[in-house]
Amino acid sequence: MTIRHRAAGPDRTVLPGPPSPTHDGGPRLRRWTIAHPVAAYALLAYALSWVLWSPSVLGAGGPVVVTLFFLGVLGPATSALIVSRVIGAPVRPWAEQLLKWRVPIRYYLYALGLPALLFALVNLELLLLGRDIDLELLSERLPAYLATFALVLTVGGGLEEPGWRGFALPRLQDSHTPVRATLVLGVIWGIWHLPLYGPAFLGPMLFVFFYTWLYNRTGSVLLCVLLHASFTPALDHLVLSGDSLAVDLAILLTLVAGALLLVGVTRGRLGRPDDTPSTAGATHGPTTPTTHVRT
Repeated sequence: MTIRHRAAGPDRTVLPGPPSPTHDGGPRLRRWTIAHPVAAYALLAYALSWVLWSPSVLGAGGPVVVTLFFLGVLGPATSALIVSRVIGAPVRPWAEQLLKWRVPIRYYLYALGLPALLFALVNLELLLLGRDIDLELLSERLPAYLATFALVLTVGGGLEEPGWRGFALPRLQDSHTPVRATLVLGVIWGIWHLPLYGPAFLGPMLFVFFYTWLYNRTGSVLLCVLLHASFTPALDHLVLSGDSLAVDLAILLTLVAGALLLVGVTRGRLGRPDDTPSTAGATHGPTTPTTHVRT
């Protein structure tokens, strides 16, 4: 600590200087977090989720392990809350994105219907390739579809969205184009799934562009939760053919083509207003579309 003395006398005071970074790791870590909030967020999300998932990944079972597994899903949201507090960003605007439901109905149709549409195209492609498509499976799988939707919406992957879209995406878009920010987030999001997906951990990159457009157009994390809750059961239950390499390729090509089409139609903006100012260090509330937004 540096001590500075004023002239001797009855009013002499001692003014403490700033703490030395070489002896106090706390301020140094906070400064690094403020300078690199997304990196700090990602590392903390990995740590929280992977530790909680480790018993399940290692083959343990039982109610406690299942509970820890579902708590691990909260890693991204918890990390966003912690990092927001550390960097001094207000928490309320971030949290309010999860409650934003007053958006035009077309965005609800997008969140709930886009995954079904994409996987309908997958089935059509498989049919054209000569694969057997069993339409009777639709009625059989409807209960499982709805159950998976409800699970993801309430205690599953949908609860990741306050972190990925509510915290990381707007900050990445401060310093990157929407396309580049989305790609970076796709990698971060994919790596988070590494203990669960193994070599397929980059799979989320196939979906990430559809989330960016929805968030940029609505500023609603709630809508992104609905989209997440729709994609998972669509992937699990709406492919009406047996597993095969052809199915995997059809899914891959459909999602990639859809993402490229979205990027092309929006001219790379992915729903982000052309005049959106950089908000680095600001509240990072939702991006509110205006009448002159180019889609």
